[in-house]
Parts: sequence; C-alpha cells; structure tokens
Amino acid sequence: MNGPFAFTLGLGDDALIAAQRLAEWTTRAPEMEEDIALANIALDQLGAARLLLSYAGELEGAGRDEDALAFLRDDREFRNCLLVELPNGDFAVTMAKLLVLAAYQLPLYTALAGCADERLAAIGGKARKESAYHLDHAALWVKRLGDGTEESHRRMQAGIDQIWPYAHELFAAQPEAPVDPATLRAEFDATVSAVLAEATLTLPESGWAPAGGRDGLHTEHLSYLLAEMQVLHRAHPGARW
Repeated sequence: MNGPFAFTLGLGDDALIAAQRLAEWTTRAPEMEEDIALANIALDQLGAARLLLSYAGELEGAGRDEDALAFLRDDREFRNCLLVELPNGDFAVTMAKLLVLAAYQLPLYTALAGCADERLAAIGGKARKESAYHLDHAALWVKRLGDGTEESHRRMQAGIDQIWPYAHELFAAQPEAPVDPATLRAEFDATVSAVLAEATLTLPESGWAPAGGRDGLHTEHLSYLLAEMQVLHRAHPGARW
C-alpha cells in the first residue's frame, strides 16, 4: 500500500483513533470545563477523520466508505501512528500526547492547505484552525503543570518522557506523499522545545524510537480500543439512528 491512498488513510486513522481515546475522558476529566474541552477536541478529530476516510475510500476505489474503513477493518489494517493508540494514563500523559500530536498536525494541515490535491487542501484548510486550538490548549496545560507544584512538575515530566519516543514515527519520510512529514520536523521541534522551556521541563534524549504503525504493526492497546469502538456496528450491520 502506498501513494495518496496510504497517506490519506494514515492521517484519517490518526484522527479517528485520537478521537476515540480523547472521548474516553468524557465525564472523567479533572474539572467540568476540561471535560467539555476534551470532548470538543475529540469531535474535531472525528470530523477530520470522517473527511479523510471518505476521501481515502474514493482514492481506493473499492467501494468502502468512511464507516466501512472505521468499523470493518482489523488492527493490522489500520495505519495510524502508535502515539494515538497509547492508553490515556495520567492526565499529564494525555496532555503530553496532545501536545505532540497537535504540534505535528498543525504544520501538516497547514502544508496540506497549499498542496495541489484540492480535496486534501480543503481538509487541511479546515483542520489547521482546529489544530491551532488543540496546540494552544495542550501547551497551556503543560506549562501549568510543569511550572506548578513539585508533584505536578514531576508527573508532567514523566508524561513527556513516556510519550517522547513515539514522536519520531510521525516524521518518517514519505517523499511520494502530497506533504512529506520529514520536512515538518524542524518546526515541530521548535514548537515543542519552546513550550517545554517555558514549562521548566526537560526535552528527553532521543534514543528508543518505536515504529510500525504505518505498516499495520501496532501495540496490543489498539485491539482493545477497536473492540469497543466497533462492537455496535459489527453487531448490527447497516443500522441507522
């Protein structure tokens, strides 16, 4: 699998799985306002996923729509990055994940907005505005926790340390794609470094860099996530609200 279909499917899967994970915070966030904020970010990701998966289905030309791609594939057929499928864990871990994801998606969608593919350009133009909000939201929490109490600083640093190895997979070169993610790394590093510096946090050393999500090789966490996400559609094929 390669070319525009694989690229679009990967972005759609990133957004879909991120939406599912963020939605798990509904009714569980540390404060009511944050509960609503995370639900809204999850809906933004779901909206991007719908557009991307619908277009991926058209590029594939096999008759699969957004629902078929979301609910009728097994884990080995998903092409999302490993980052988005990781469990939510501590709230600081979720904010570290959101910071990394948004700092990647913002320059990606911005670049897509100017690409030659009109459909991807339209999706990028819409999604970049939402990604800017996601990045701002995550950055505020990372600074608040990192530059907060001794305990919040310790847990925020632990969250960054846990998540950082998974950032490298996002920038694997795809020279045939409408936007090569490798070209976005410098902007990503500058954004994250500035946030961590203001939060009095330390950027982890680069070392272990897990990958494989773009090739369908996932952690065990994705299987459990899909079982919950897909059970209704698989139990009642074709059902409508």
